[in-house]
Amino acid sequence: MTQIAQDRVVRPSVLVVDDTPAELALLHSLLADSYQVKVASNGPSALRLLASDSATDLILLDVMMPAMDGHAVCQALKADAATRDIPVVFLTARAQDEERCFAAGAADFITKPIHPGTLLARVRAHLQSKARADLLRERSSFLEAEVARRTKESDLVLEVTILALASLAETRDAQTGNHIRRTQHYVRMLAWKLSSHPRFRHYLTVANIAALYKAAPLHDIGKLGIPDRILLKPGALTPQEFDIMKTHTTLGRDALANAERALGADTSMLALAKEIAYCHQEKWDGSGYPQGLSGDAIPIAARLMAVADVYDALVSRRAYRDSMPHADAVRVIEATRGRHFDPDVVDAFLDLQAQFHAVALGFSDTPWDMEAKEAYRKLALASAP
Repeated sequence: MTQIAQDRVVRPSVLVVDDTPAELALLHSLLADSYQVKVASNGPSALRLLASDSATDLILLDVMMPAMDGHAVCQALKADAATRDIPVVFLTARAQDEERCFAAGAADFITKPIHPGTLLARVRAHLQSKARADLLRERSSFLEAEVARRTKESDLVLEVTILALASLAETRDAQTGNHIRRTQHYVRMLAWKLSSHPRFRHYLTVANIAALYKAAPLHDIGKLGIPDRILLKPGALTPQEFDIMKTHTTLGRDALANAERALGADTSMLALAKEIAYCHQEKWDGSGYPQGLSGDAIPIAARLMAVADVYDALVSRRAYRDSMPHADAVRVIEATRGRHFDPDVVDAFLDLQAQFHAVALGFSDTPWDMEAKEAYRKLALASAP
């Protein structure tokens, strides 16, 4: 390592700015034994020097200079993020400049003529203060980075846990393997489409859409409590069996509420997941279950999931029926606009039907050409914001 490099690592750096050669020589001689000293003969030169090398710990700045005085230089330094934390000590022959010096952003001022003992004491004090401030900033930055890392890690664990639970529910029926992934994308597409709509924009914020995407896979978590003889029955359910099937909404809501209580805190994601699990079988005209809600009384998240869930059920093969062509599924949903579904959500779906079809093909449970499947998947994901 060169001597200059060692100086930068070991010795604090002081920039002296003064238009008088004698003053520059004096200050350099007083400081050079203890510090790495840089000099500039005017304000613009100092700013150019700092722009190319901002590794400076303290600036001693003359007030009275031609072209650009010390106050203007200091204001420029404080306006720049790269230099605003470098303490500035003004050098002035006018004690009455004190108020203007501090107003410009100075940490201190020293009156001329310079007294060596005073100068060295002030320089040492400000460098010690800056070293403490730098240490605190470094620790703060480290803590912020660590909090961000751990938060990201916790979010990832949460997402993996959600997907694992949702997958466990879905694997009860081997024919719905990618259902949770498809409905996630459908719901997010609808949410972004409606995020500027007057009826929905207050609710469909960026944060809520992100939480909605994470919560969507849990919409059928309550099916874990439905007996296989009903869940996997290849034919139509009896009225008694259907009553049992309908309880999956309440079972899901209660399971998520128990998880929320165990956490000891409310989260936006779990709040949305509860709404979706409990209300996604409600219908716009009030004929759904479990509460018979109608219209805007149905939570928005559940209204989005209702369209996503029904579309996916129609275009996917089930134990009790074959899959329906995409165009037929679109017609079914359009025909029940204002009865089963919120009319505005259906309108958004109709605008997005090509993207829905791409998701259905890209994340299909049916084994077919993988290259084509990947192409549809990319097409679907490319449409997301």
